Amino acid sequence: MYKCRLTVFTPTFNRAHTLERLYLSLKSQTFTDFEWLVIDDGSTDNTKGLVDRWLQDQNPFPIHYHLKENGGKNTAINDGLEKANGELFFTVDSDDYLTNDALEKINNWVNNLPENSKFCGVVGNMGVTPKETPNTIFKEPWRDANLLERYPEVSKLPIDGERAYVFFTEIHKKYKYPVFVNEKFMTEAVTWNRMANDGYKIRVYNDIIYIYEFQPTGLTMSGSKLFIENPKGYGLWLREKSNFSNYSLKQRLRLYYSYFSAVRPKLSVKKIAENLETPTFTILFFSVLYAIKQKINKTRDLKRSKKFNS
Repeated sequence: MYKCRLTVFTPTFNRAHTLERLYLSLKSQTFTDFEWLVIDDGSTDNTKGLVDRWLQDQNPFPIHYHLKENGGKNTAINDGLEKANGELFFTVDSDDYLTNDALEKINNWVNNLPENSKFCGVVGNMGVTPKETPNTIFKEPWRDANLLERYPEVSKLPIDGERAYVFFTEIHKKYKYPVFVNEKFMTEAVTWNRMANDGYKIRVYNDIIYIYEFQPTGLTMSGSKLFIENPKGYGLWLREKSNFSNYSLKQRLRLYYSYFSAVRPKLSVKKIAENLETPTFTILFFSVLYAIKQKINKTRDLKRSKKFNS
């Protein structure tokens, strides 16, 4: 069914200046039964020219390049899953790179998974160098968990930080990203949480296999702005996260209020209620609460100002 063991999938947008580092790390892999699938999300730089040049090299792995209309990383992943020839699907961003033994370790980890068990894949560690990571190192060599255990409210020992997720392609295909009109971002947590809610587990390793570096224009550095500019996807993530994690009413209201506070300048009460699938009167209550808080803050700041000037 699949032509190779593993698809290294890279969604990219105007990353010609960083992509070569990843390419060189792939050429140095000790395991070669993989393909490199590059989905170009509408780049306007020299990305295509670079990849065309690399296609002429004597590589021990095939390279497949596809250009698409700009639609965001989640749509690129959806396309990549359809085009993947590997049994395993490993997303590696265009501004990051792999340790030389990364793919060999992944192959060995998958081979050691228990038979007839409901695992959707394996997870390696990410580091700022091959030997340094800000993530928690587990006492045991690996830990079996579900992907909802990334959240501290679900697990006392959460799977924290940035991690390298590798999924069985056939399973990941069942969990593609919903696409909303005029939205180009959705956190990958949406599909991960759905896998966990359906009973899939993941095996998490301590080994650093993936080196990352935050770019000034990267998705991570864009932070909350991306969520605010894509409110339907943002609302979907929060609502499913609270449902799957069995939030109490108090936890759910606190989470929904944070969403309301973030998107309030852009959306009407009705739209906010629709995105959260919650009654309109709840959002109206948030509006009153927000106004009261603003008034209290304004009064406090005024008193401080008077005290400072006296």
